[in-house]
Amino acid sequence: MAKKGVDLGGSDGSGVDANVALNPIVGLAREDLLGAVTVMLRETAAKPATTFKHMRLFSDDVLKILTNKSDIAPDPKDKRFLDKSWAANPFYRMGMQYYLAAQAGVNRWIADLELDELERARANFVSGMILDSLSPTNSLVGNPSALKKALETGGSSLIRGLTNAYNDMVHNDGIVSQVDSRPFKIGENIATSPGAVIHRSDIMELLQYEPRTDTVHEIPLLIIPPQINKAYINDLTPEKSIIRYELDQGIQPFLISWLNPQIENRAWGLDAYIDAIIDAIGIVCDVTGAAKVNVAGACSGGITMATLLSKLAERGDTRINSATLMVCVLYPQRNDSEAGALMSDNGLKLARERSAKKGILEGASLARTFAWLRPNDLVWNYVVNNYLHGEDPPAFDILFWNNDATNLTAQLHSDYLRVYEEQPFANPGKSEFAGHKVDLKKVTCDLFIMAGVTDHITPWKACYRSTQLFGSKNIDFVLSHSGHIQAILNPPGNPKAKFYRAPENPPTPEAWLKEAEEMAGSWWPYWLNWLKARSGGQVAAPKAMGNKKHKPVGKAPGDYALS
Repeated sequence: MAKKGVDLGGSDGSGVDANVALNPIVGLAREDLLGAVTVMLRETAAKPATTFKHMRLFSDDVLKILTNKSDIAPDPKDKRFLDKSWAANPFYRMGMQYYLAAQAGVNRWIADLELDELERARANFVSGMILDSLSPTNSLVGNPSALKKALETGGSSLIRGLTNAYNDMVHNDGIVSQVDSRPFKIGENIATSPGAVIHRSDIMELLQYEPRTDTVHEIPLLIIPPQINKAYINDLTPEKSIIRYELDQGIQPFLISWLNPQIENRAWGLDAYIDAIIDAIGIVCDVTGAAKVNVAGACSGGITMATLLSKLAERGDTRINSATLMVCVLYPQRNDSEAGALMSDNGLKLARERSAKKGILEGASLARTFAWLRPNDLVWNYVVNNYLHGEDPPAFDILFWNNDATNLTAQLHSDYLRVYEEQPFANPGKSEFAGHKVDLKKVTCDLFIMAGVTDHITPWKACYRSTQLFGSKNIDFVLSHSGHIQAILNPPGNPKAKFYRAPENPPTPEAWLKEAEEMAGSWWPYWLNWLKARSGGQVAAPKAMGNKKHKPVGKAPGDYALS
């Protein structure tokens, strides 16, 4: 156990790249991005002296580059310029320095413009996207490693690259492939824990898993997955399966698997998903004989779960024993990051109108937005690997799942946008969702909240705000030293794994961080101990899945995992 007051490595203690924490559900309105360009042009015309000043500074950098006197160097963590030719070859070194000088010059210029925070955030985001696309490494001529590869292979790498590009245009909706999905087969080497579908409706399947211990804890766990991507992230591979780990600890996990909705399901909103979960709770109680259940939800599934907790609390339904909330923001603020500030009222309006017109927000559209939030890592990196080097993308199980995106119904998309607009969880009793006035202060069950240090989708400080929203007196907040998905899939055994916790939850994440202690290892054992303490006594493990009323209708991971 380390000293109190940990340093997470970021200038603000967040360790989050402030340029990428925009929620992809909202998306990027092209009108807002074009507006950023308009603002920069306006400032250039209105204040030419500022522009000329930075042009002179850039010219000074260029002169030093041309006379071989420049000491401009890339960040050691910048993977684009790792090839030795960038340092050894004068032509490549000067090209790299020119690009980095231009990048630094634009950043200095934007910092010097008289812009409000929203305008500056948009300007930084748009200029970053443009400059990232102009990196010399993104072209064959400007990429020494790609040229070497072409020479070494007699040009065959270029043929493979063209083939990869053609396949992406024809078969991958024009999105550069991030993963080689061919080695993975759902139900064979992905999502293989034995279990059964004990209930199937139009909107969901409910999965029960076969026990791995002779006795189990009497209070079961119901897992509520996000409506984006597939539920089998909870049972990815035997080594990364949180389901398997729960089974080994004597927990009885049940998993909801949502149907991938199509246009005909456009009217499914948050109320429909909440009603489905309430049905699942009743089935789990009936199958296990338990009077209560523990629940867990992550990301958008956490938003759904929080709404469920509020609705049950208003009804006086006390079947929820405890709740676990993972990598989920219930109180989003536009100043969480520079990219988050891009969300305008106009952008929210346009996002709702576009999905309403189509009936769904397509999974491919979500995937594209995710990628362009981190273009160097999720776009240009694969352009270089797949197209310029002619290599296949990696065969990585998490990326396979991540690319198995699902649609959002127009109504659910609209409901999630209302979370940004109305802030229902932070304003008790002000907004009606799922047929009731949302009020988390009425929720008093024990809570476990987990966030990730380097999470670029749900920044940890935004996740921490949830500790102040509930009426619960017992809330345990844990910070995993990982990103969005890796924060969840963090099984024991990784010698580099660590997490942080503090004895109390003060009003601000900064105050929490001062009292936090570093804990070695995965957070899974800590959470399972917390969960087992709230899962009742031991009972004999079930000998069969389901019961007479809820008979198995298929094997896990179910049909909806393939929908």
